[in-house]
Amino acid sequence: MSTMQPRVQEIQRKYANDKQKMNEELNKLYRESNFNPLGGCLPLVIQMPIIFGLFALLRNPMKYLDDNMVTAAHESFLWIKDLAQPDLWILPILAGVGTFFAFTMTQQLTMAGNQQAATMNRIMKFIFPISILWLARAYPAGLAIYWAGGQFLQIFFNWRMNKIRKEINDKTEKEKLVIEAEKILEKKRRARLSKVKGK
Repeated sequence: MSTMQPRVQEIQRKYANDKQKMNEELNKLYRESNFNPLGGCLPLVIQMPIIFGLFALLRNPMKYLDDNMVTAAHESFLWIKDLAQPDLWILPILAGVGTFFAFTMTQQLTMAGNQQAATMNRIMKFIFPISILWLARAYPAGLAIYWAGGQFLQIFFNWRMNKIRKEINDKTEKEKLVIEAEKILEKKRRARLSKVKGK
């Protein structure tokens, strides 16, 4: 999205008074670029049923387990005595810190140029992790593990995507420099040939 942002802003400026035409041009740009503006929502849409199901299971495990699994309902994990009970400090802090860094890295990948959205994201960068920390102190520790683990995976994926994008941009920049150098050499060669022919 950050590479398309200048073109999107140009369309928004050009058709500021004609919203319908602006939307048509933006859709045309998205089609040409094979870009889906709702593509970033897909991971969240996939995660939501998992989060709701895990929350319901950990909140009332006896409702979903049969008599043979009663002993597994309140198992311990690492320092957590019961995954169905909240962990008051370690997991909420991990979930909040992971959310902060994942949000920051995602913001760097997607936002460029839009001042209003940038201001909102700067505020949300702090509000969202604090709210996750606060909520993680109230919901089951198993859900906090899921959230924190997911955020740290997101950090890894963002780091990797940043690295891949940088490599692609560097390669593209080198190719542009090579093409420009070849054009300059071709001009010099033609200039020399025209001097030789002129003598």
